[in-house]
Amino acid sequence: MKYNTEEKRMVLPEYGRHIQNMVDHCLTIEDRAERTRCANSIITVMGNLFPHLRDVNDFKHLLWDHLAIMADFKLDIDFPYEVVGAAELNKRPEPLSYDMGRVRYRQYGKSLQQMIHKAAEMGPEQEEEKQVLIRMLANQMKKALMLWSKETVEDSRVFKDLAEISEGKIIIDESRCKLADFKDIAPRPGNNNKKNHPRKNR
Repeated sequence: MKYNTEEKRMVLPEYGRHIQNMVDHCLTIEDRAERTRCANSIITVMGNLFPHLRDVNDFKHLLWDHLAIMADFKLDIDFPYEVVGAAELNKRPEPLSYDMGRVRYRQYGKSLQQMIHKAAEMGPEQEEEKQVLIRMLANQMKKALMLWSKETVEDSRVFKDLAEISEGKIIIDESRCKLADFKDIAPRPGNNNKKNHPRKNR
């Protein structure tokens, strides 16, 4: 008895050893027409393994790509699609460009600061929407600051940072605006959040 560990490694193990054996057999067929018919039969079996994917766009094309990969790109037939090649499959992706811009107020995160700049640029015709957004941003800033500092945060600190981040375009009157009270965010000293379970009577 031959174990799977003794077999050659499968490139696409999701199709199973039997499909891989069928592909290997197809490569040994000398007649091109017969080899093509065998390849089409394999594609049918492969499609039956994943019937829920038949509605996916280019599902057939994907199956032929997988067949070419399992055949190590050595299957000489007339493919109905332009299948992926070895060079294309092994091509290294282009490196992603990351924005390395400096974030001054790290406690708020870059996305929140970008939203503040957007709010600062909103015009008079959006004044009502702007005030709602500013209040939401200020509350989110207070929450983020409490998570960062692990201590109580005064509203005045948030209003000051908001004015600085917006370059003076957003000024909030502390006497007329009260932010939400996030008492449960900052953990209390010595509180490990473990529940006290009653001891069982022995």
